[in-house]
Amino acid sequence: MRLDKLVDQIDTAFGDTPPFTSDGLGSDDREVLIRVFGDQGYQVYLQDQVNRQIIRDYLTNAVMLGFIPQPEMADLQELIGSHEARASLSLHMLMSSVEQAAELLSSGAPARLKLLEPDSSSPPHMHLIRS
Repeated sequence: MRLDKLVDQIDTAFGDTPPFTSDGLGSDDREVLIRVFGDQGYQVYLQDQVNRQIIRDYLTNAVMLGFIPQPEMADLQELIGSHEARASLSLHMLMSSVEQAAELLSSGAPARLKLLEPDSSSPPHMHLIRS
């Protein structure tokens, strides 16, 4: 499986990206946007916002469907209070159904995520995609 081809196929299926402004942009505006949005700090911010949205949607669904009692939500601050905790928990939530919410949350904070590095036994076409 070629992950880069798979990602390209998914990106193509999304279609055009909607504009984030209805006003035209001047060259000064473009320079500022490139400086702000091209910065690594913005990428970290953006990923954290995605993680927050995943957690928010997952927990909202789990409470609304009765898989987590609402009073237990107060105990979650420790699980989602840091950037790394949100990254790990959101990944686990993406891989779990809301039916597993009580089990997922009762096990405490998930282990820290580790960056995968390809080794000599990795397929030659493997391409790690950094977000």
